[in-house]
Amino acid sequence: MTQSEKLGHSGDEDVIKELCVCNGVCFERVSQEGSGITALEMFFSGFPRMVGFFLFPRLSRLTIMGQSITKIQSLDSCPSLTELWVAECQLKISGLENCLQLQKLFLYDNKISKISSLELLINLQVLWLNSNCVSEIEGLSTLENLKELNLADNLIQNIGHSLDQNSSLQILNLSGNKISSFKELTRLTRLSKLRELSLKDPQSSPNPVCVLCNYSTHILYHIPTLHRLDSHDVSSKTIKDLAESTVMKKMMYYNMRVRYVQRRFDETEAKLQQQKKQRMQRPEQSIKTLSYTLKHLELSEILATGRKGVCPEGAGLHWDQNSEPVEPGHKQRVQHKLTAIRERIKTWEQRMEEVEACFQRDVTQASDRKELMTHFLVMELETVGNIRFEEGNTSDAWFSSCYDLLLSRFCVWDYKLYNITGIKINQIIRVHNRALRLRFEDKLHFLLTSDEPNYKRCMEYLFYVPDPGRSTEANEALHILENGFKSADSYKVIMNNIMALMIVQAMTITPHQHVPWLSYKVKKNLRQRNHRFKYMCLTSSVSSAEKSGELIVCKVFLGHSVPAVDGVPVKSDLYPKAQSVYRKANTNQPTTNQEAPARVCSSDLQGRCDCSQRQTVWYIFDHELILPEYLIDFEYITQVTCCFVYKSNQIAFIALNEEALDLEPVLKPQPKLLSLDEKSILTAARANVLSQITVLNLHGNSLSKMKEISCLTALRHLTISFNEFTHLDDISHMPNLEFVDASFNRIVSLEGLRGLGRLTQLDLRWNQLTCMRDDAAVLRKHTPSLLRLDTRHNPWTTQVRKPYRLLFSNEKSSALFLITFACLLAHSRVETDRPRCLSLLPAAQLLTQLQPSPWTHSITALNLDSQRLSRITNLDKLVNLRWASFNNNELNRIEGLEHCPLLEELSLNHNNISSLDGVCKLQRLTRLSVNSNKLQCLDASVLEHLPNLHFLSAERNRISSLHGVQRSRSLFELYVGNNNISTSRDIYHLKALTSLIILDLYGNPLVEKLEHYRVYVIFHLPSLKALDGIAVEVSECENAKDVFGGRLTPDMVTEKLGHSNYKEITDLELTGCGIRMVDLLPADLFVNLHCVNLERNNLTSFSGLIYLPNVKALCLNYNHIESILPRQKAQTHLSSRQALYHKVHSSGYGQQNSRTSRYSEALCDTLEPLMSSLEVLHLSYNSISNLSELQLSRLTNLRALFLQGNDIAQVEGLEGLRCLRELVLDRNRLRSLSVSSFSSQVALLELRMSENRLRDLGHLHSLGQLRSLHLDNNKLQDIAELEKLAVLPSLIELSVVGNPVARRSLHRPVLVLRLPGLQVLDGITITLEERTRAELMLTEGQVNLYCYILKHLHLPVICLTWRFGCSLLMFYDFSY
Repeated sequence: MTQSEKLGHSGDEDVIKELCVCNGVCFERVSQEGSGITALEMFFSGFPRMVGFFLFPRLSRLTIMGQSITKIQSLDSCPSLTELWVAECQLKISGLENCLQLQKLFLYDNKISKISSLELLINLQVLWLNSNCVSEIEGLSTLENLKELNLADNLIQNIGHSLDQNSSLQILNLSGNKISSFKELTRLTRLSKLRELSLKDPQSSPNPVCVLCNYSTHILYHIPTLHRLDSHDVSSKTIKDLAESTVMKKMMYYNMRVRYVQRRFDETEAKLQQQKKQRMQRPEQSIKTLSYTLKHLELSEILATGRKGVCPEGAGLHWDQNSEPVEPGHKQRVQHKLTAIRERIKTWEQRMEEVEACFQRDVTQASDRKELMTHFLVMELETVGNIRFEEGNTSDAWFSSCYDLLLSRFCVWDYKLYNITGIKINQIIRVHNRALRLRFEDKLHFLLTSDEPNYKRCMEYLFYVPDPGRSTEANEALHILENGFKSADSYKVIMNNIMALMIVQAMTITPHQHVPWLSYKVKKNLRQRNHRFKYMCLTSSVSSAEKSGELIVCKVFLGHSVPAVDGVPVKSDLYPKAQSVYRKANTNQPTTNQEAPARVCSSDLQGRCDCSQRQTVWYIFDHELILPEYLIDFEYITQVTCCFVYKSNQIAFIALNEEALDLEPVLKPQPKLLSLDEKSILTAARANVLSQITVLNLHGNSLSKMKEISCLTALRHLTISFNEFTHLDDISHMPNLEFVDASFNRIVSLEGLRGLGRLTQLDLRWNQLTCMRDDAAVLRKHTPSLLRLDTRHNPWTTQVRKPYRLLFSNEKSSALFLITFACLLAHSRVETDRPRCLSLLPAAQLLTQLQPSPWTHSITALNLDSQRLSRITNLDKLVNLRWASFNNNELNRIEGLEHCPLLEELSLNHNNISSLDGVCKLQRLTRLSVNSNKLQCLDASVLEHLPNLHFLSAERNRISSLHGVQRSRSLFELYVGNNNISTSRDIYHLKALTSLIILDLYGNPLVEKLEHYRVYVIFHLPSLKALDGIAVEVSECENAKDVFGGRLTPDMVTEKLGHSNYKEITDLELTGCGIRMVDLLPADLFVNLHCVNLERNNLTSFSGLIYLPNVKALCLNYNHIESILPRQKAQTHLSSRQALYHKVHSSGYGQQNSRTSRYSEALCDTLEPLMSSLEVLHLSYNSISNLSELQLSRLTNLRALFLQGNDIAQVEGLEGLRCLRELVLDRNRLRSLSVSSFSSQVALLELRMSENRLRDLGHLHSLGQLRSLHLDNNKLQDIAELEKLAVLPSLIELSVVGNPVARRSLHRPVLVLRLPGLQVLDGITITLEERTRAELMLTEGQVNLYCYILKHLHLPVICLTWRFGCSLLMFYDFSY
């Protein structure tokens, strides 16, 4: 067939001609030239279908743009096609099955709704499907060579695992889609070669996820290989490191929050345990009393009837052997009493089971809440804070509003049928979902117009109760809070004839599907318990799980709503103009039995109840108009009646016990043994030789030791119940012992139990055993033949999480002592990088939860949790190990890790490790967890070899001090809760950890012991961001500075001096340390402290210095001292420190106002003296203006007082300083002296008042012992003022330099004559020659003239000469 015939037959000649014209090919010669053409293009011309390509067999590039093509065809004859463009058309993917060489495919701007028919294009490298209608990524799993994928401007919401196999992908564009979840973006972490990612490029609208907070940080952390993000260059290492640091801080924060949630659960469990213990007291006491009589009666009856098979003769029972023969009916009476006691014990055991069941239910409910809160926190982390859950309390306004809303829409009358009397709200959680809120607001903005200003009237808060039977989700509530409600179409399968989301207005109608089941459970529970427990309390017999539920409060935009029409399905197409449909709830009530019950809360029966008007069911067509805002955990309050209530019948219960115990026969009281010796053993066993005793009964004595029993080598049967034993060491190494009854004692540990190879039965009921793991290890090792073990009613701790029977298993094969090759193969991985996901699990656990990797010798992750390991061995070849976990094993020490130098994370929780030795060589270790072990300290010699350690968790150990942790200077997180840390000094060990931001000390004695514990820690560790699971607020930091800023404490002394030997300190010098308060208590620690120097601080009073018993010298220069004791603020509440000051009798508070000197003198006699040992006091440069307010008179033994450099204007308030020898008042503002200034300083020897403003020297007569007086640089002008010093008979040194009267030394002869005892004047010694000249050469008249000139004329002296024994006053300048 010729070419023309083919074209004519196909009818495509015109189309092919157009193709040839557009590409410059002659149609007539296309058959000859077509084989050489490799590229064709068709742009915006008439090309209705793809035909004629058989003419171009070597075509490698085809471009078709803007045509009306609906499908791809006619490419079968183009096997060499490598690049295909079919864009801006109307096609769907098809016809590419034979284009196996295709490398680039551009199908953008079409109407493609499904990705298909691409599976065979394994060479495809570039695929553009942007601007289509694709809603799901699929059909790409075989394209392993795909490097560029453009899916922008489609309808994609989820990424899922659809791109996991496209490991070569380098460029990905998902802009303009509907991706709203960060979880979807984390799927891209599997694309290890991804370099460019676009989610909001400039040509497309952004995805909803792009407007969320921390979007870029989240992307850069999970995909560190990116070079460009949304057309921005992000290749800088600084940007990547910043994202890494931000995420690490987030993970640390949420890890701390999860621990805090766990702690709250532990507190709740402890409270429930305490309540259980209180409820168990009466049953336990009754059972012990009854069991004592029962066992005694059983053994006595066995002996009396001679049943040797159970208890052979010689059991040592004290039945009266001399009694008369057994009376008729005695056996029946004994059996009757035994039966009665057993029934009473059974009744009490049932009561204990009830209490235990109640406890377990409450713990389970608390655990469920803990898991919920943990899930919320993980969700917050995974969404980088864009979903946040806020737990409400009564102080929150929104909490009260939501609480009131729920109660206002709950009507008791509607629940009367189910014995529900009310509702209890346990918890309200506020939901902040940024993505859902933005979607809700955008949808609302799209619907609303300017003509609807009152759109708020269409807003309503409605209730939604998740129903497990109606949803396929494992937890529908969590799914709703995270992703919102599903579309209306998804409810078609669940609810027939309904394609809308059902949501209700009142709490009354939400649980109609749940309440009948609840009612059935209540009634069934009642029947069972009435049948089983005749005297039990059934008031709270319904479990919390059966009564509780969850409720989601949603903000709903109802829009235009219409009532539902009976018989018409609720579908949007049947209600075209409505956005919601409503139906009154009372029109369709559910039924529980044969007939529908009448509504209890109707207006006919309850005239004042209007609940029926609020009971409306709404059907919302658009799920995006529903915003979940609150999650409420509620509980129905039920009223279940019973004939017998335990609490009101306790007296009857006890009476029944007494009645059973008083039945005949009544055994005689047995004399109790307090100790054992050979005679008492022979008497108890009724034997003559110790070596013949095989059975020994010591029941019901008061024994606590029985060392003498070791000589009973033949003993096989031993009963020591109801004694005071705390250990069983004394029965060790008894090779023939087969049976031991040690019930009802006080045994706290089995440690010490040895050498019981034949022991088959051991009864340890009703003891005080707490350490399950240790005791189990002892029994497995030393009682290999044990067959029956009873350990009921012991306070086992939750030390381990292994099954009880497994712990006490005697199968040696069940214990794994070495790490085998098979074990390594099953529990290891070889990934080289830590998983890029926001998870709080350790890397070892996280990796081993993923798909297993091929076995190689490059193991990087090892998870051997709960493998019962006793040693870490066979790791010498794991040189590449980076993450390891050995939790829940039986390791006693850390070993076998020296060959793993690359180890970064190590978890050893729940073992028996007592030392950190063994990790010294792990210098790359960043995370170390050793919770629930037996550590007593944090060894500094170990931690100093871990320079990269950022995370250390050692909770629930026995650590008593934090000394040593200061060597780990890179720590960011430190968890040492529930240890034995008790002193505030340990906080100072943490001050060297400058990078520490999270600290947990909860559960240590320090928390309760230290006053203002939290404020104290925050002050001393200012870099902390979280303490004990609670974030540190800025206000707390400020409060810490106010409370503890500048406080001198023993801990601060330790920090400054480097030791805590307080009693060896004699001198303390802390200058310039910002101290504003002294708190060196107890003062007895500083008994040898004599000298204290606190210069240049911020003290305003002596503060705690007054309690130091033996301080002799105190230097407080350059402070702000106002008084010895702090001033009391008027009308304010006293702080604890002020209260302490008030303990000092008559402290003088409120008495610092202006006083007269007489009042001050009287006051000093009434105030109690302080600091009796103080002799020297320095108060220079303190800006003191009022001496009386200082209360210095209380320092009665003061010898030297230095007050220079202050603002003192008057000398007062020194009346009590009668022992003062030296007083310095230089550089003040003194103008004159009063009568009382120095009235009491009769022993004063030296007085300095230089650089003041003194003009008068009166009132110094009381200073009869004064020997030195310094008055330099004052305002003394009259020589007569100096003559007043004649009243100082002991004065030998005087200085008046710098005063007007001392100019030209004219005062010197006068003072030499007037003060005959003076030896030094103005710093110059008065010689005998000078004194003689003054006496001989100055006549009386000359002296009077000299004084007159100095006093009245004030003439400047030009020359004063001494010549030839006569003095002449010459050359006065009268022109002056």
